[in-house]
Parts: sequence; structure tokens; C-alpha cells
Amino acid sequence: MSLQPDRLGAVTTHPRSTSLREYQDLFDQAPVIFVALGGPSHLLEAANPAFFEAFGGSRTDTGVPIGELVPELAPQGVLDRLDAVYRTGTAFRARGARLVLGVPGKEREGFFDFTYEPRRDAVGEVDGVIVIAVETTVYHHAQLLAAEQRILLERIARDAPLGDILTGMARAIEELSPELIVSVLLADSDGRHLRHGTGPGLPDFYNEAIDGIAIGADVGSCGTAAHLRVPVIVTDIATDHRWEGYRELAARAGMAACWSTPIIGTDDRLLGTFAMYHRAPKAPEAKDLALSTAFARIAALAIERHQAMEAGRAAQEREREAREDLAFILEASTAITREPHFSDCLQRLARLTVPTLAPLCSVHVREDGRTRRIAEAAATPAAEELFDSPALRDRVESAVARVLASGTTETDRADVPPGGRPVLPGVTGYVCVPLDARGRTFGVLTLLATDRPLDGHGIALAEELARRAASSADNARQFSDRVQLARELQAGLLPPELPAIPGADLAASYHPAGEGLEVGGDFYDVFPLPDDRWAFMIGDVCGRGAAAATTTGMVRHTARAAARLLHDPAAVVAAINDAVAGSALDEDYFVSLVYGELRHTGSHLALELIRAGHVPPFVRRTDGTVEQLVQSGLLLGIGPEFDGTVCRLDLTPGDSLVLVTDGITEARSAEGEFFDDHRLADALLALPTTACDATGLIDAVHAAVTAFAGRSTPDDQATLVVTAT
Repeated sequence: MSLQPDRLGAVTTHPRSTSLREYQDLFDQAPVIFVALGGPSHLLEAANPAFFEAFGGSRTDTGVPIGELVPELAPQGVLDRLDAVYRTGTAFRARGARLVLGVPGKEREGFFDFTYEPRRDAVGEVDGVIVIAVETTVYHHAQLLAAEQRILLERIARDAPLGDILTGMARAIEELSPELIVSVLLADSDGRHLRHGTGPGLPDFYNEAIDGIAIGADVGSCGTAAHLRVPVIVTDIATDHRWEGYRELAARAGMAACWSTPIIGTDDRLLGTFAMYHRAPKAPEAKDLALSTAFARIAALAIERHQAMEAGRAAQEREREAREDLAFILEASTAITREPHFSDCLQRLARLTVPTLAPLCSVHVREDGRTRRIAEAAATPAAEELFDSPALRDRVESAVARVLASGTTETDRADVPPGGRPVLPGVTGYVCVPLDARGRTFGVLTLLATDRPLDGHGIALAEELARRAASSADNARQFSDRVQLARELQAGLLPPELPAIPGADLAASYHPAGEGLEVGGDFYDVFPLPDDRWAFMIGDVCGRGAAAATTTGMVRHTARAAARLLHDPAAVVAAINDAVAGSALDEDYFVSLVYGELRHTGSHLALELIRAGHVPPFVRRTDGTVEQLVQSGLLLGIGPEFDGTVCRLDLTPGDSLVLVTDGITEARSAEGEFFDDHRLADALLALPTTACDATGLIDAVHAAVTAFAGRSTPDDQATLVVTAT
């Protein structure tokens, strides 16, 4: 830093000239530089030791022009300033003047506060110049260093990139001390190596060569300093044993000395090294060591702040990835859970993993001692073609067999060691994840990569998804098994097919509620009786499940047994009531029933029927009219005796008897209204007056119910139609 010079007024009076001896006595031991120059050629007449220490030479050089003794002063304007003071007799002062001193190759930069004062003889004539100076180099450098430190700290606080901060620091030091070359190496995450941080003044080949050097004893200055965690000073690389492996590299880069200081964090962790190189063998001065210590601390702040920011960003990234993983797992497992059937669950699993987890996926299951592929998915047609490869298919099936046997995940990646199993043809790796439920492995999820190999993160996601999907699939399998069991039980409670009755056309339907998971209480039956008679009935047992199925079976079997012995429908129904009321089932179970018997007379069907708390039957005549049979009768099972009235009617050809359960009449619309008896009658009335067979009537009834309440129903629906022919 250089300030504008301050001019002093001309010295017009000089009571007496100060002798050189007095000047020497005054300044000889002072740190202030003193020099007395005589004549227009500025001969060195006297100078104190501080002058010779700063500018070179010795006291034997007196009588020599200052321009010859310190020739570097002339091109920097010092001699011109001396000439002006000598010529004008006007003193001159300059603050922070910069001078470069020393012979070429050994220059040093210095800063001085100068006072040039004319010296006068006894008669007042100027006969020389007195120069008094104070070297402010240390102060100047300290100010510059403080300014640079402030700049670096501000950049650290603003979270500037670490590379920019370290490079800025290195350049600032090199500008302040041109003889230095600065390098920073950063400790690797493995704690055993140093990585390039910055070294703008070093050749690229040198920075590349030392990037990744080991931390250890006798590994240059930096590797050793990092190993010992103390400064390592090498004054001559050519002779120091610690540089034996890097001596030729240093010589090629023109480096002759290296001082390295370890960079230690606040938690005593090694963060890196701060090194200063010299092109000539050299030992550090006290200021050099102080400089290393100060900037090593700043580098530690920058590195720790960078690591904290990186750790924060890494944590945020991990959190983001965790959220995405969780969202994927939740969405995928929810979608899989929604599938009610075993195979659909596993097919959805295969589709959801592609391409999020891998471009190819297959799912195998073991059933009845055999393994089969139940699902597959591919991200592209080209990937899908790989499934047709016999070699791939064989390898996958072998891996699946091993996983089914072991119950553990198996992986095969592209980086398998020599002698290990090769990857599957056409893929870079695979993972087979077991599908476990209730302590057994029933299937395997296989993911295959065709580009980048599967990593641990993807495998962990696959395992978690497989765990959830296996539970959902097992639940779906149980659901499917229960549905199938319910259907088989229900089928066992219904006649396998309706018999052929002379003079009659029969049709029936049964629609279980929802998925038909449980056996319902609705039933119907038609069976032969002696004397060319036929029995028919439709009923509904209160409740669902095993108890309802048991009651249904009991009612059917009781009816079939009693009807063969009793020739009165009322007596048959009474026998059924006795069986229901006297059973060991919960007393809250009861049965609604319509039971009847018919015979063909040749011209018509003669029917006798009795209603026990059931939906009233409808009769649709050939002319399109509809009648409701409302004879009353109590529900079965609510009392020890049954009292009901038998209804007798004839069906002429084209007439139909329509029997339904309350799943039809109590079907609800979106607004909560019942379909009820009236809408059932309207549906029958809406049919054409032309002859309509039994199947057509059932179709019409169910079409009307579906249009009113939709396809889903909260209760079973059973319908039985008898049409005279």
C-alpha cells in the first residue's frame, strides 16, 4: 500500500549543522534506518546497521554512490527523489513506499516510510541528504493478510465452493510472497489417502501425480505431516529421505523445498495438509511458520464448513430418497393389497417393479410341489425378448429353486470375482427375493438388470416390497380359497341342476353378496315325490357363514325326508320348524321359507304352497297380469309350533310362479330406497304379453334390480321360476 507523499517546507534556516557522529550515535542501535548521503552523486557517508540489514552492503562501502551500492534503487525512482531534494532543498516524506531489493533471483519485497531531508553546511548550502526510514513490511503484510483472511472468512460464511476458497487462499499467499507456491491436499474419506484440494501454482502433472497419495511415514512432506499430525519441514527435497519416492517428480516440477502443516479440525480429525513450496532449498522463517499456522486454521474452517454443508445436503438427499422410497413402497403395496386374488397380486407386483427397480421382473410360485412362473413384466420389447432365451430361463429357474429351498435373497452382479458364477446371458445382474408368509417360502420375486447392475439400495427396496407383497398375496390366496370353499359349500346346498318336470319349465339363479366370501343363507330346491308329485322351495336362513350353511343343509334334508312321508305341505313345514327350533344352534337363528308341491294334470299344473315369513310369491299370467300370494305364515324357528295356511292355485300354460329371496326386494338404490315388492311387480308387468319362459323371467328380474341398485349387493339373491308349458 502506498500513500501520497507529504511535502515539507524548505529548510531556510539552519542554526547549526548536525555532525555525522551525532547522527550515528543517535541511530546506531535504533531499528530505524539511517543513511547520510553527500554531494550530488549521493555518496554514502554514514549509515547504521539497520540500513545495511535492509539494503545490503557494509560500513566499508562508505564513499560509494548509493546508486552503485544498491543499483535496484535507480529504476524505482529513488535516485530521482534524492536529486530533487538535493536540488531544491525541500524535504520529502513518503509512507508505505514499495521497494524490491536484492539481486535477480533473490529479490524481496519491502515497504517503508521514508523521510528525505536536505543537509546544509555552515553557510546554509545543501551539501547532502539525510534519509530516515522505517520498514513497515511486516505491518503491511499483516494488513494484507488480515484483509485476505476477512475475505476468505466472508466467502466461507457465504458458503462459496470449497475449491474456490482454497484456490483464492493459495493465490493470495502467493501474491504476498511471490517466492512461495501453495498447495492444499484433503484427507480422503477412507482416512488413508490425500486428495487434490488446490495448487494453482504447481504444474498440472504434479497435482495429478500427488492426488491420492498415501498417508504414512516417509511419504513426502504432506503424507508424513498427515501421518504424524505435526508440521514437517523439508529444506532440501534433493537430500531428504522422505522424498525418495517423489524426488524426481519434484525436480521435474522445479520444487526444491516443501513445508507442510497438517490441517486439523475442531474435533481433532485430520482434514488435510497445507504446504508451501520453494524453488530453491530454504528453511522457513518465523513469519513463514506463522503464515502456515494461520492459513491452516482458515483452511480447516473452510473444509469443516464444506463438510457440514455436504453432510447436510447428503442428509437432505437421503431424506428425499427415503421419502420417495416410502412413497413408492406405500403406493405399490397399497395397489397390491387392493387386488383380491392371489395371481392378480403377484402380477401387479411384477408390473410395479418395472422400471422403477429393474427393467425385467418375473414372479414364480410353488404350488402342489411344482414351480411355475405366474407373472412377468418388461420395460421394453427388447427386454421382454430376453424372457424367451432358454439360457436365461434355465438360469433364473435354477436360482429360483435355490431361493425356494434356502428362503434367502440371492444376487449375481457384473462384478463377480474371478472364478465366480457368470451373470445371466443378456443381463448385468439379478436378484431373487423370497416371498415368505406364515413361516414358509411360497414364491420368488426376480429382478434382472440389463444396463447398470443392481445396487444395495434397489435390493433393499425389492426385499421390503416383496415382504409386503407376500403378505398381501397370502391374504389374497386365503381369500380366494375361502371364496372357493364358500362357493363349493353353497353349490352343495343347492341342487346341481334343476330336474325336468313334465308340463313345467324351471329356471333358477343364485348371486352371492360381494365376492361370496362366506356361505349365505339363501337356498332353493326342487326334488321328486311319490305319486308323480314334485316339491319345490325357496328360503333364507338368517345370517351367514357356517351356522347359516348348517341350518340350510338341515332345512333341505328335513324337507326332503319329511315330504316323502307326509303328503301335506303344512305338515312338511311344521316338521322343518320342529327341526330348526330344536336344533343346537343359537336361538336367534330363524328361517323364512316358501314350500310347495305340484303335479301335472295334463292340462295344467296344480300347486299347493305355504309361506313361512318369506317374500310373497308372484304369479304372472299369460295375459301379463301379476298376482301376489300374500297368505301369512310365521318364520320358522321362533316358536315350537307353526301355523300357516296352504294356498292352492293352478298354472295354465304360459303362467309362471316367481319366487325370490329378500336380497331382491331389499336391494337398495344409491339414495337408499328399497327395490321392494312393488318394483318387482312392475318389472314383471313390463314384460311383453307374449309367452315368456322361466329363464326370460329371471333375466328380466335381475336386469331390473341391477338397473335400480347396481351390480353390487349387500345380500345374497336367489330366484326360482316355475312356468307351465
